[in-house]
Amino acid sequence: MYTYKVIEVREKMLGGKMSGDKLERLINEQARQGWRLKAITSADIKGRLGPGGVEGLLVTFEREG
Repeated sequence: MYTYKVIEVREKMLGGKMSGDKLERLINEQARQGWRLKAITSADIKGRLGPGGVEGLLVTFEREG
C-alpha cells in the first residue's frame, strides 16, 4: 500500500522565479523524508485572494506505508 502527498508549487513559494535548482531542492527535501517523486503536473492553482488562478505545479510524491 502507498501513501501520496501532493504539494502545490507557485513561484512565490520558491522565493521568486521558478527554477530547476529550487524545484530540485524541494524534491530532495521530500526524498530525505522518505517520499519518492511520482509526477509533476502543470496546473492553474487558485490564489487565496481575488478571482483567477496562478500558473504553478502540482508535485506528487509517494511512499510505502
